[in-house]
Amino acid sequence: MKIIIVGNGKVGYAIASQLAGEHHDITMVDSSPTALHRAENALDVMCIQGNGSSISVLKEAGAQSADLVIAVTNLDETNLLCCFIAKKLGAGHTIARVRSTEYRRDADMLKKEIGLDMVINPDLAAAQEIARIVSTPSAFSVEPFAQGRIDMIGFDVTAQTHVAGRSLSEFSSHTLAKVLFCVAVHEGEMVIPNGAFVPQIGDKLYMIGAKGQLQHMLHSLGHSQPKVKAVSILGGSRTAMYLAWELKKRGIKSQIVEMNHQKCLILSAELPDTLIIEGDGTDNDLLREEGVFAADAFVSLTDRDEENLLMALSAQRAGVGKVLAKMTRPNYMDLVQDTRIGSIISPKDLVANQITRYVRALANSEGSAVESLYKMMGGQVEALEFTAGPECRELLDKPMKDLPLKNGVLVGAIARDKEIVIPDGNTCIHEGDHVVVVTKSMAADDLMDILK
Repeated sequence: MKIIIVGNGKVGYAIASQLAGEHHDITMVDSSPTALHRAENALDVMCIQGNGSSISVLKEAGAQSADLVIAVTNLDETNLLCCFIAKKLGAGHTIARVRSTEYRRDADMLKKEIGLDMVINPDLAAAQEIARIVSTPSAFSVEPFAQGRIDMIGFDVTAQTHVAGRSLSEFSSHTLAKVLFCVAVHEGEMVIPNGAFVPQIGDKLYMIGAKGQLQHMLHSLGHSQPKVKAVSILGGSRTAMYLAWELKKRGIKSQIVEMNHQKCLILSAELPDTLIIEGDGTDNDLLREEGVFAADAFVSLTDRDEENLLMALSAQRAGVGKVLAKMTRPNYMDLVQDTRIGSIISPKDLVANQITRYVRALANSEGSAVESLYKMMGGQVEALEFTAGPECRELLDKPMKDLPLKNGVLVGAIARDKEIVIPDGNTCIHEGDHVVVVTKSMAADDLMDILK
């Protein structure tokens, strides 16, 4: 597909990194020569310097014949204008990043009047991801599939985890939960486990299945935790505001610590049911007096990665049951892994995944079977979702054990009508099934060849 990305900031670069690896024809537009130079050296993309909302610049980038134009500059209005012009020039599809909370109620109207095909909001995406994880406190990540009917969750193996030191097949034989352990991370190495795999303390495990079955398995593993009823949020950002709204939908109370007086006034007006605490979120006396670390969960959402990391560690040390931190800089990720903070949220990566799934859906309408794609663990693992159609004839109506799948490719779950199937060697894929496949990235191309 021919794709134009306007804006080469953190979000634009993350999107370009994912899409360029999928063999699309990518053109990047930005007014900063430094940002473009970095992209040109690191990615297989064409770069054009200029204002992305300029008609002449969009024409130079080829918007007239583009399949997709993605506008992700720092200004909402620039993104909306860019998409409007691109659509008038003849672009097939347009996506705009719109972050302002003032536009959240206008998304449907913007799509209709401007011709937008998708509105992306990193802050809202991060808030929704955090709310999902908080709703499953034993997990550090929750990825939804099949329109939310299937989840893949990740959790840490601790001394209290009943599967530690036991093979997966032995443990699974003693529980009735219908889930599949699909990914394991042992000493930094990612593996697609089989029944003989023995998890060790310190490993990370991912499993896939229906929500109810996953909760049952977490209980069997010794990982059931009380429901989160109260959340403390550090930083009165847009993400914090969206998160307070998302938590309220789930019946969870929240409080926000913010130092800026003007922001506190805005938060108080927008969030009448949320306690707003004005003060320095790194002040231990304030945190103790206000009972910030007495909540069931703590989320650090300031604009500084260093502060988020420090306060997440402080919350962890204070004994908060669930700790999450927002991180935007990839060079901190190795350090974060060593700290064993519960969950790390990266808005730019969440949006890049959203865009990749949308591009997959477009490709699906043009003959590709894959509908969505999640990249995890720095791209080492991919989870693909596709609907089995006639083009998947090599996979249809054959037992799993006879499918031409290579090592590193695992069929994790099947959504069939109202049923969720966790497959075994004798399970067959039928036409119309929604199938989730977990694979090492290097094995993904093998699967793509079969699905084309």
